[in-house]
Amino acid sequence: MNELLEMYPEPKPASTTIATLLKRMADKGYVGYEQLGRSRRYYPLVQKSDYFSRHINNLITKYFDNSPANFASFFTTETDLTEEQLKELQQIVEQELHKRQQ
Repeated sequence: MNELLEMYPEPKPASTTIATLLKRMADKGYVGYEQLGRSRRYYPLVQKSDYFSRHINNLITKYFDNSPANFASFFTTETDLTEEQLKELQQIVEQELHKRQQ
């Protein structure tokens, strides 16, 4: 936990805040730990991409009527994306479509 605290910029969160966060993540199965005397060494149980995928899908279901198009519309119109960033998103979508057509 001390290693995590060192990584935070000032003002650092309270150690109890980090402990609570780690406990919740362990309870949900996102991290595991090994006891090392009075300390614990935490390690991930899920890949970062799996974690984000699950949460984005839940976000789309809960707040965008289970419509990826509604999410994309909101994301592209309600954020300050530049034209270059929008073109980059377009290329990503076109590449994915091309992969799926093969």
